[in-house]
Amino acid sequence: MDVFYNLNGVGDVLIIPITEGERYSIKHERIGDIVRITDESKQIVGYNIFQASTHFSFLTNGKITLTKPMLLEIQELFKEHQLDDDLNFDLRPKFVIGYVKDKQKHPNADKLSICQVDVGEEMLQIVCGAPNVEAGQRVVVAKIGATMPSGMQIKPTELRGVPSNGMICSQKELGLPNAPKEKGIYVLDDSYQVGTEFVI
Repeated sequence: MDVFYNLNGVGDVLIIPITEGERYSIKHERIGDIVRITDESKQIVGYNIFQASTHFSFLTNGKITLTKPMLLEIQELFKEHQLDDDLNFDLRPKFVIGYVKDKQKHPNADKLSICQVDVGEEMLQIVCGAPNVEAGQRVVVAKIGATMPSGMQIKPTELRGVPSNGMICSQKELGLPNAPKEKGIYVLDDSYQVGTEFVI
């Protein structure tokens, strides 16, 4: 899970996005330096924490991948403000090395494939439109909850009636320098260990 801090661009504010909400229905509630952001169904969309540098030791400019010690600091601040919101975020890596165990043609789309991808602790079904995806490849998988460099958030979806839980990524989608212009996923060599984190 990623949080964001940009002292020069935004100010001394830690931004904790949790889920996407409809912009027109967003509500804000301030409790001390903590702003709880909810949608009209009262689902928590995220938090903004003001005067962040007075509360946290882990701040660096840009995207910050949340770790357990960092989360403990945030939880401590919430306790100080008597907020009992559930902050048990999933801190497992969202970009991991996967192994394509099986590839089948999509029954309702010529250019889509249904892939069974081993990501170490689970098997994910991912519908993929890349022309070069094949069984036996090691690939980069963006799991549910991942935020792509473009800002797109990976969610469970259905493509032409088939459930898909994650995305097999291209170098361009990962924002890698000198990414090839040709369409296709990023195929890794066998030195990459399935289930380990891929660091962008």
